[in-house]
Amino acid sequence: MLTKYIFMGIVLVVILQRIYELRISGNNEAYILAQGAKKHSDNLLGAVKVLQTSWFLAALAEVWYFDRPFILPLSIVALLVTLTGQVLRYLSMQALGRHWTLSIMTSPDMLVVDKGIYLYLRHPNWLGVILEIAALPLIHGAYLTTIIFSLANAFLMSKRIQTEEEALAKNSNYTLVFANRPRFIPRIPFIYPATSGVD
Repeated sequence: MLTKYIFMGIVLVVILQRIYELRISGNNEAYILAQGAKKHSDNLLGAVKVLQTSWFLAALAEVWYFDRPFILPLSIVALLVTLTGQVLRYLSMQALGRHWTLSIMTSPDMLVVDKGIYLYLRHPNWLGVILEIAALPLIHGAYLTTIIFSLANAFLMSKRIQTEEEALAKNSNYTLVFANRPRFIPRIPFIYPATSGVD
């Protein structure tokens, strides 16, 4: 029973984090709009909110209703993967600074960010979300939530990434910089040289 309450606490922390990120995104959006930026799309943000809210509720419901067991080895691995997702998303936000938004926005004569985590892959933020959605429910064995929402997220993300990359390709030097940059699997510096990110 104690592990279930700990799991609820972890989920609550992530929920509060998401709310805080919405606030950061809103502030950044207002800032770059004032600098002359153009908003292309909210990039299915409404659908994302529904998916993530449902994901939180489904994970909690599965753990409590189906009485999913706490398996320590699985929990440790799942927690580490979740934290990896958190780190990737933080590094993305750090690299983009005031240009980190959930909507798709570009500025006149915009140059994409080509530093930090973006030296190694195109979409660290998306990769972080993939890892979190897959791993967090498994901290307490909610495997059905992991399967269902990973599939739903994959479908939604494919649409979001396509829209984002099209807007960036038309309004920035994205294609030139990221022509040889992997989307999700980072290049190993001593095997693949880093060519010249935005998420």
